[in-house]
Amino acid sequence: MAPNGAPRARRRDLRVDFADEPPCDPDPFGDVNPVRDPADLYELHPGFDDIAGPVMLVCLDGFVDAGQAGGQTAEWLFDQFTAEEVATFDTDRLVNYRDRRPPMTFLENTWIDYKAPKLALYRMRDAENTPFLVLHGPEPDREWELFVAAVQELVERFSVSLAISVNGVPMAVPHTRPVTVTPHSTRPELVAGHTPWIGRVEVPGSAVSLLEYRMGEKGHDFIGYAVHVPSYLAQSQYPRAAIAAIGYITGATGLAVPTAGMEETAGATDLEIAEQVEASEEIQRVVANLERQYDDIMSSRTEGEGTPAPLTEDEAGLPTADELGAELERFLAEREGDGNG
Repeated sequence: MAPNGAPRARRRDLRVDFADEPPCDPDPFGDVNPVRDPADLYELHPGFDDIAGPVMLVCLDGFVDAGQAGGQTAEWLFDQFTAEEVATFDTDRLVNYRDRRPPMTFLENTWIDYKAPKLALYRMRDAENTPFLVLHGPEPDREWELFVAAVQELVERFSVSLAISVNGVPMAVPHTRPVTVTPHSTRPELVAGHTPWIGRVEVPGSAVSLLEYRMGEKGHDFIGYAVHVPSYLAQSQYPRAAIAAIGYITGATGLAVPTAGMEETAGATDLEIAEQVEASEEIQRVVANLERQYDDIMSSRTEGEGTPAPLTEDEAGLPTADELGAELERFLAEREGDGNG
């Protein structure tokens, strides 16, 4: 009997049989992630069936770009050449608007403009009418692997012969010496003749770096040029870095990209820097120390008839892998603090 005198209910064994239940949906993460079609990520515009075998420049913003080397390069290309939109990516899927809020314009009592982010593949023609492609826009925040797969579809569709990226990285170098670079590629032959500045290093990843890595796995050629920008100019627009970046692009591709107008801007910037250095003895000492370090390094890298010598781990003045990684982390932190991350 139950405590209140009512008859006690007979206990029934509860048995659940899952044998006939439908299978659960696959885990949205890991190796069992449902297959998605990269073509759903972009819209291909008509009228470009004649594209075959061009060079593709990859110019995505939002990651490390000291001195705005890559940003200035992209801006210069769009100023100099007519851009035709070949394919447009779905930024609603790729961009985190809360991290990078698009600008809107408010006038008196109403919104009058909204500048949506655009990530697209463009066709341009250089000063000699040679066609080339430019992948330009914000670096995706999401779906990197799908984005990379989508770009590789376009690379294969248009038989892209070579992809190239450029960006600026902060380095302990003086502005008074020639601009140097760290090149990297999917095949060693593509950067033959360049002596490495560093050995093994682990740094924050980027969508462009992943694209280069995946393209290498597929047997496609990709070269990246990380232009060295004086650390004390990393947060400023440094035209000399952009001129150097364009020089590396034209040297690798044969494209004709004039930079006369940019040289004028660089000259004016050089004068401003010189005035600031002249006004501070402390800055003068820093620059002088960097000049001695730079000269010692360049001298030690030359053997015999000017052949670059490989760097040794204990070579004085060179940044270590940890130092370079820390510098990149610091630079990224400053960008995020300014709302540019």
